Order: sequence, then structure tokens, then C-alpha cells
Amino acid sequence: MGKSKEISQDLRNVFVDLRQSGSSLGEISKCLKVPRSSVQTIVCKYKHHGTTQPSYCSGRRRVRSPRDERTLVRKVQINPRTTAKDLVKMLEETGTEVSISTVKRVLSRHNLKGRSARKKPLLQNWH
Repeated sequence: MGKSKEISQDLRNVFVDLRQSGSSLGEISKCLKVPRSSVQTIVCKYKHHGTTQPSYCSGRRRVRSPRDERTLVRKVQINPRTTAKDLVKMLEETGTEVSISTVKRVLSRHNLKGRSARKKPLLQNWH
């Protein structure tokens, strides 16, 4: 399905007003140069729900809240050698069940790696 522009609230109300005044769906679509199916969908929604407001887009909620994501990022920034597996264990202790791939996705979203940092020590001042 392609994405198209959303029809404005004013235009939606015009569809309903014209339909209630006795115009057919085809006449409304030709007059306002909008697809007939769009007019039909909006008018049917008005009949069922009594409003022409566009409904919010539903979808699956995230497993981790933004606050939990910040906590994960903070833990990794404090100790870069922490692995994603260690973070999963830490989250299980708090009562949240999350997969390793979810933790890696959260870290990559914040430009961090889901792997531990290398063990090579930093150069000393006298080098």
C-alpha cells in the first residue's frame, strides 16, 4: 500500500455536509477532485463513529520505555566492556524479560555497539 497525503479536517467535514445535503459519492468526488473511495470511507466512518477525526495509528508498543533505554545507554557508557548478555541478565533481575537482539537494537539506535570493548589498555601519560 502506498502512502498518500492525509485529507484535511475541513475537507472531511465538507464531504459529510455534501452527503447529508443529498449529493452522491460520485458527485462529491468529481466536484472536489478526490477519489470516490476516500469520500466513501470518510462518510462511512462518520456514520459509524459520529466524527471525522482521523484515528490514531495503532501498533505494537515498545518493550522498553524511553527511560529504560536511557538506563541501558548509561550503563554501557559507564562500563563499555559490558556485553549485551550482561545487560539482559541485569534487566531480568529487575523483572523485565528482553532478548539480546532487543538490547542490541536499543544500543545501535544510540550509536553504541552490542559487544564488549576491546581489552587493550589506554596509553599512559609517559608514552
